[in-house]
Amino acid sequence: MKLLIKIFVTLSFLVPTTIFAAEAHQLTVQLTNIKNDQGNIFVELYSDSATFRKSAKAFKVIKVPATMGNLAVVFSGLDAGSYAVLTYHDEDGNNQMNKRFGMIPTEGYGLSNNPKVIGPPAFKDSEFQLTQDLEINIQFNY
Repeated sequence: MKLLIKIFVTLSFLVPTTIFAAEAHQLTVQLTNIKNDQGNIFVELYSDSATFRKSAKAFKVIKVPATMGNLAVVFSGLDAGSYAVLTYHDEDGNNQMNKRFGMIPTEGYGLSNNPKVIGPPAFKDSEFQLTQDLEINIQFNY
């Protein structure tokens, strides 16, 4: 019995720990066409179509001061899977995307995959697969 325990302990040191741990990935989001440096930029990462466009239910959110032109943000420690990004330029600093009639954005916004949308954007149009470190580009629309 003691021999079996010694063999098990010895073998446990030989098994790579990566088998037991999920590999974490990094997502770099390059934002372009930011109109000015007023307010903040919100970058919301979603991992579930049911919560897409619901800021309070975003998987992760990064808020940074607005910079005219281009800006990059990085999400770290992500598991492989399906994601979508929604970003907006909160120029007036009220911490939400302003919308006319509750639907039409009145502040700059962008989506992963840069889809042309009519009506509310769908998760599937902005969805991408994260299987390794990835860089995506999103152009702001005003």
